[in-house]
Amino acid sequence: MLRCLELMWPLTRRLVNGFNTQLKSALPGYCAFCSVAAEGGLSWCPDCFSDMPWNHGACELCAEPLPSAHAGTLRPRQCGRCLKRRPAQTSSWVPLRYESRVTHLVQRYKFAADPRAGEVLIQLMLASLDRAPELGAAMIGVPGQHERTRERGFDHTAWLTRRLAARLALPVIVAERVRETPSQRGLDRRSRRRNVSRAFVVNRALPAAVTIVDDVMTTGATLDSLARACRDAGAERVTAMAFARTPSARI
Repeated sequence: MLRCLELMWPLTRRLVNGFNTQLKSALPGYCAFCSVAAEGGLSWCPDCFSDMPWNHGACELCAEPLPSAHAGTLRPRQCGRCLKRRPAQTSSWVPLRYESRVTHLVQRYKFAADPRAGEVLIQLMLASLDRAPELGAAMIGVPGQHERTRERGFDHTAWLTRRLAARLALPVIVAERVRETPSQRGLDRRSRRRNVSRAFVVNRALPAAVTIVDDVMTTGATLDSLARACRDAGAERVTAMAFARTPSARI
């Protein structure tokens, strides 16, 4: 009898999963932010989507939010810090600011391992893809800290990178963290750069253009360090990508 149940379990599981999929498609979706009905298979309603803290008019190199007067201009936009010290990446695409409802969504994903929150963030990134620079031929995620990954139970940046790459039909190349680094929390910009300097390496030749991925871009020090490793491995153009950018006033 037990053997019979073991043989039937895979079929039962497929039937249950199929039923759940059909049920999910038959029922209306709900906005992840205000819980009203959402249409078209989206995870948000039109009002919440338009009210998101979009990072329009940001610095093209580090995604730092710029004054609204620069938004919509056609000339290249660079912040004062990038004019003084150009980062290793050649462009950045960070569609949201780390504020209001985005803060709560990222924290649910990052610290509570909530896949629903992560999926909503990915969908928001893809919904703004028309504003993105050239993404290159492969994606490389920031390698996680081994101890923090064990504590959280999953590597949130690797999860994000794999799913974004699958949606965009791009291969994933794995970078290596060559040394563990203390947390960046509470450090100023210069200390953050020192903390992650030469922390990563890519042990293979890279295509001419690649995209590097992290969840949140704070000062950009971590992505800058990974971009330098990519440049050392042969990449000529590196696009930095993240869910959200922390405005300088909050650092």
